Amino acid sequence: MIMRLGNGMLMNCKTVARLLHVATGASLAICLSATLAAQENHKSKGTWQFAVSGDSRNCGDIVMPAIAAGVLSDGAAFYWHLGDFRAMSKIDEDYRRTHPQAGMPQYLADAWPDFIQHQLVPFGKLPVFLSIGNHELVAPMTRTQYIAQFADWIDQPVLRQQRMADSPTDHQVTTYYHWIDRGVDFISMDNASADMFDPSEMTWFKMVLANDAKNSAIRTVVVGMHAALPDSSSAGHSMNSSVRGQSSGREVYGELSAWRKTTSKNVYVLASHSHFVMNDAYNTACHKGDVLPGWIMGSAGAVRYRLPADRALSTIDKTDVYGYLLATVAPDGNITFQFKDVKESDIPASVVKEFSREQVSWCFEQNKSDYTPEDPNCDTHSPTGR
Repeated sequence: MIMRLGNGMLMNCKTVARLLHVATGASLAICLSATLAAQENHKSKGTWQFAVSGDSRNCGDIVMPAIAAGVLSDGAAFYWHLGDFRAMSKIDEDYRRTHPQAGMPQYLADAWPDFIQHQLVPFGKLPVFLSIGNHELVAPMTRTQYIAQFADWIDQPVLRQQRMADSPTDHQVTTYYHWIDRGVDFISMDNASADMFDPSEMTWFKMVLANDAKNSAIRTVVVGMHAALPDSSSAGHSMNSSVRGQSSGREVYGELSAWRKTTSKNVYVLASHSHFVMNDAYNTACHKGDVLPGWIMGSAGAVRYRLPADRALSTIDKTDVYGYLLATVAPDGNITFQFKDVKESDIPASVVKEFSREQVSWCFEQNKSDYTPEDPNCDTHSPTGR
């Protein structure tokens, strides 16, 4: 990176640091911070958009190319997938159509490369960010395998630069990370297993929030994760399902609420895991007077669930649909969300040819379940759901 000094002289960042006699680690932090700041300054300060959805197992190879086409047409800056790429516990219906003789060993070897080829490649050069879901950890899969397979996405340059700007000695790639774009800090968290959020992730999360509180350029925090934080309208299929998840999830909710109050900045919480679309997901009796804006967006191909009963305060709730959220970021950091549905007629002809019209129709007409998540009970001790 080239930096302009006060007298108009141009020098690269490392030269400036050397002339200032800054220690090696600090030099790197200054260089990376300056690089990120320069990138921010070169981006438009007007209204802009991003897209998000999750849960693309079962029929994702059919639905996701249409989502990609919609996201690209909308001119979104990036797409964020909130987890559950493939079923892993059984063979996805779309994969079975094209591999009728495959057994589980072949499927497990193919599943993640299949996801990359059919669900990520259609986005072309558009940046894609991945959050880990619980189906990414179905045995025999592990976080170590996940990191190795998806390193190109979870250690892409913008994430690596942000990690090094936070801590120049932090070379460890993890399943949680964040990046800053035009005054918005996007925080991708890992709650894919019953032991999360673990102490390391909690320490990291609090560090990120503390830095954002001090940074006047940050106007908004968007936290994305697979399972919704506890006590949402879909509590029966959320972090309420484990003791650790319920406890750490409530702590994260409290941290976000306190941060919003003390900084007067914007907070939004996005999740999937429950396979339907719902806004105002935290507007429940458990959060009375302390409601964070939140969406559940789990309709990228997975088997569709029934809507929970306790959703009277949600103004948008849909199931048996596929699609994504298109988020519009205003210059002041306020974000509005629009559900963009994907219809059977939107599926690209090449996808219909590969998977057959019969399979495409099955995904839209029959890929559904009677499962209904339990309502929140606001119990501070006992996990709920399955």
